[in-house]
Amino acid sequence: MQPPRILLRRLLVFRSSKPPSTARRFTRNTNLASRGRPQIPFLSVPLARNQQFRYLTTERKRWLAYEVYLGFKYTICVWAIVGFSVAGYWSIQQEWLERKYPTPHEWTFWTRLRFRLAKWAPDRTDLPATDWVLTGNYARNVLERLEDEKVDGAGLLPNKTEGGEVTAYDITAKSEPWRRGYYEALMLCAKAAEHLDDQVVDKTRHVVFPKDQVLGPSNPNPKPIPHGSPSAPHEKDCERAFETPETFYQKILATTGFTSKQKMDAALEYASWLDFKGQSDASETMYERALALATESSLPAPPYDPKSFVLQDTTRQPSTNLLTTLTALATHKARTGDIATALPILLSILRARRSLPNPQPTKTTYTDLEEAHPSSPWTLQNVTGMAKRLIAPPAYPPPPDDGNTPPIRDAKELCEEAGLNLYIGEIIYASASPSSKSSREDGLAWTREAVDLAEEQLHKLNHSDNADEAAKKTCSDCLSSGLENWQTMVARLAREERERAAKESVKAKATGGWLAGLWGEGKTETTGGRWTAEENVVKERTRRALEVLEESEAPKPGFGSMFWA
Repeated sequence: MQPPRILLRRLLVFRSSKPPSTARRFTRNTNLASRGRPQIPFLSVPLARNQQFRYLTTERKRWLAYEVYLGFKYTICVWAIVGFSVAGYWSIQQEWLERKYPTPHEWTFWTRLRFRLAKWAPDRTDLPATDWVLTGNYARNVLERLEDEKVDGAGLLPNKTEGGEVTAYDITAKSEPWRRGYYEALMLCAKAAEHLDDQVVDKTRHVVFPKDQVLGPSNPNPKPIPHGSPSAPHEKDCERAFETPETFYQKILATTGFTSKQKMDAALEYASWLDFKGQSDASETMYERALALATESSLPAPPYDPKSFVLQDTTRQPSTNLLTTLTALATHKARTGDIATALPILLSILRARRSLPNPQPTKTTYTDLEEAHPSSPWTLQNVTGMAKRLIAPPAYPPPPDDGNTPPIRDAKELCEEAGLNLYIGEIIYASASPSSKSSREDGLAWTREAVDLAEEQLHKLNHSDNADEAAKKTCSDCLSSGLENWQTMVARLAREERERAAKESVKAKATGGWLAGLWGEGKTETTGGRWTAEENVVKERTRRALEVLEESEAPKPGFGSMFWA
């Protein structure tokens, strides 16, 4: 028997001498597959260390392309909606501006657009203050386009001076809407020039500043710049921000083709500007020129005294232009202290206005009332009228009255009459001495009458269906000014009354002795007198008048009102 060591050695040699197995191995992952099936590579599970993926497969390419397409599609749709919304809002705004501030249809698109924006800027309520720089730039650009032969000024004939300088134009060949629009553009430039008269522009930064903020020898004590504003400019870098108002007023007066009323209105505005600048002599000369323009149709004999300017000819009624010019001249003389001349002029104008003819009452039938006030706003006539207003461009308004005929004593003229009462009352009250009690009471009576008349007419206009907006504005301004004057006058009289009562109280205590003060005989009433009571009346009238003023400014209620023809 062999030993165990030899037997173990033989077994190991025998096992190592066996031939290798003839089974073919198709994969290296034999430990994960079953012994009973063939190991094919695409049927085996790959190991983690041998992961191989195709990140950009065909399906993923299609998905990414579709996502990119959707992104572009939604982006274009959103921006298209935003663009169309902005364009729609802008179109509606321009349509509203065209109806509120009409422009001549023969002007080019950009001229009409800028003219509408220039007229809208002073009336905007969404801004804290009017941007007169922007308004002036728009108006000046409109004026340049209207005077350019290649744009809107074809056919203009220049009026040259002896030196060959063009100061104005002959616009007779143009149509009436073109001439009226040109006049409005010139007046708007003059108004902007008045507001920018004390402004300068920094040429290096193109920023507008007031003159009193400029750093330079002519302004040794400049005002501080508000917080957040650009730094103060230097005088050497500054120039006028706009032309002088005289440039535009003189151009209107020198232009051939304007009506007498247009030139008269420009002369009155120019004279008022000269009054504001303290040039009284030049202002009076311009008022007289306006008076000459107002009486061109009444030559050779004007209906007023050439020396005192008082209306004397009672055989014929004065024209609207003459009444307006004489009123402006009288107020100018009152401001300069010539009360002896101003008061007779105003009294003669008041007599002339009270002699004007009353408006003729119009007869309305039941059919007219039904047509004017249909039972429903959705009638065929109203819907058709609204469609026409939305589709067709608004017609340019007809020319205004030339002012050469006597006015009719309607609501607007009655409020003008109330304004004369205010002027007269203010002059009488201001010119009276403190010791003249009756004169001041007379002035107060004129003011009280003006307030009553203006409030009555404004109340009627608020309840009228076809009220004139110009008449409403005139009555509102007259009522506001009258209440302010009335309150100032009465407050002064009440203060003087209280001071007199206090002096009398002190005097009574001094003469009554200590015994009278002990038994109460020296006491005075603390209640006010006549003017204190009227001061309370003025406060109540002011509260009541504010309701009337708010009613006149209230918009028409109801959505259906826009469908009325």
